[in-house]
Amino acid sequence: MGPLHIFMAISVPIIWGLGFTFSKAALGEFPPLLLMGLRFTLTALILIWFVSFPKGEIWRITQIAVIGSVLQYGLTFTGLKYLDASTAVLLVQLEVPFGVIMAWAVYREDVSLIKLAGIVIAFVGVIMIAGSPKVQGQWLAVAMVVSGAFVWAIAQVMVKTLKHTEGFALVAWLAVIAGPMMLGASAIIETGQINALASATWIGWGTIIYLGVIMTAVGYGIFYRLLKLFPISMVMPYLLLLPVIGVAASIILLGEKLTPLVASGGMVVIFGVILIQLFGNRTRLN
Repeated sequence: MGPLHIFMAISVPIIWGLGFTFSKAALGEFPPLLLMGLRFTLTALILIWFVSFPKGEIWRITQIAVIGSVLQYGLTFTGLKYLDASTAVLLVQLEVPFGVIMAWAVYREDVSLIKLAGIVIAFVGVIMIAGSPKVQGQWLAVAMVVSGAFVWAIAQVMVKTLKHTEGFALVAWLAVIAGPMMLGASAIIETGQINALASATWIGWGTIIYLGVIMTAVGYGIFYRLLKLFPISMVMPYLLLLPVIGVAASIILLGEKLTPLVASGGMVVIFGVILIQLFGNRTRLN
């Protein structure tokens, strides 16, 4: 990678980490499903003009949108509403070990001893976080964020079945499908949407613009561009910066404080993810 590509790679976890923190602030103004529905609707309105219709794959993309967007973001951001952003962003890192587990279960991909150790270590870290006095009483929220990470892993396995739709086109059509679904789900499940829209401040509307334009369209655009130019093994390690950025932004911008147990558990989770992503292709199990 040259200096420009390294800058692009570093920008992705920064964009995504800040988006998680901004979302926590916006959840004080919008219900979770409404916030995500507005986010995906905005993304769809921006990208749909630049992609072609995914002939033959629209039904599969609809399934991925329901599972990997509507259900996953519904679970994750409803849980985020009741947890500190710094805690939730650490729990979200379970997407990596869940992804390894799903790849093994569905495609029988090899799991190395180091990957197996990383998975165990990551879950130990989550147990430490869940046992913190600060988190006790919010176990349902923890379960929702962890479930969201698991659902994300399922969606990534489904994405691998697509033959022709990828990159911006996939992001665009997922947004086209997920946006109206999430707005419909909000209308059925949530309350106070009209008041939220009428009373939202620049923080709420600014977050929607950031999520729809910067985090989704720009962030994923850069990410997919890098994946096209370089091996996955070269790009993915940069995402290890995401929890660091997310925690730091939550402390600086939201004034959150990490308890020693949550901080320790977070470090254990990150260490497990590092083992999986950086050293996981060694000493394979058959």
